[in-house]
This record gives sequence, structure tokens and C-alpha cells, in this order.
Amino acid sequence: MIANLIHRRRVDRCPQGRDFGLEKMYRSCRKNRQGAAVVEFAVVAPVFFLLIFGMIEYGRMVMVQQVITNASREGARVGILDGSSASDVSTTANGYLTSSSISGATITVDPADPATAGVGDPVTVTISVPFNQVSWLPAPMFLGGQTLSATTVMRRETTQ
Repeated sequence: MIANLIHRRRVDRCPQGRDFGLEKMYRSCRKNRQGAAVVEFAVVAPVFFLLIFGMIEYGRMVMVQQVITNASREGARVGILDGSSASDVSTTANGYLTSSSISGATITVDPADPATAGVGDPVTVTISVPFNQVSWLPAPMFLGGQTLSATTVMRRETTQ
């Protein structure tokens, strides 16, 4: 019985066959919105992809910087030991870089022959690599012309 009363009230308020203004406006807006998603995507997509590729590029830069820092540290550890040579330092650093799939790096050792350094003298190992050679993107957008570099200085150890 109560359901009949509620139904009657609805029928009384909303006579059938009559098109209300809100419903009419909704239909007209829906017709005018065809293709809006495509336009919105065309506006947002370039910014979205720019952010994604930027994150990839800067993430790779941080990773390579950490790897070349560790490689220079490993090379310097070898360079401060007795009987070490510049080729030992380069071999150690290149081995570390190769295991991380980084090639084309320039390794500099100062002094040129670490065995000539006296007790407590600094041995410097510098590794640099152009970002173009290590980027995962075919054409780096932000860091294309940059050179990543890492330097480690350690004091020469020796047994007397």
C-alpha cells in the first residue's frame, strides 16, 4: 500500500511524455562531447611522455654516475698498493665498468705510475664517460652533451 502511494507521487510529479530541461540539456552536452577524450589525450600525452623519458634519462645518469664512482674507487684501491701499475688500475676499473655494461670510458691515473709515489702521497684515479655512450634513449633530450666524471684520491700505502 505504501509503495502505491510513493509510486503515485512520482507519477504525479513526473508526467510521462514530457521532456524536462535538465534531461534535454544533458543529451545536448553529451552530443557535443564526442571526441573530447582524443583532444584531451593530445594535450596531455606530450607532457606525460616528456616526464617519463626524463625520469628514464635522469635515472640512468644517476646509475652510471654511481658505477663510475665505484669503479674509480676500486681502481684507486689497487693503485695505492705496493707493486701496482697504471695498467693494473685501468684493468680493475675497466673490469668493474664492463660488468655494468659501460664502455667508452676514459681512465686517468695520477701519477702515471703509482709505484713511483711515496708513502702517503695521493694516487688519483679519474674516470669520465660521455652520456651519449651510456644512455638508454636513442637521442638523449636533457643530458645529451654532458660528460659524467668521477674522481677518487687515496693515499699511497707501502710496507717498509
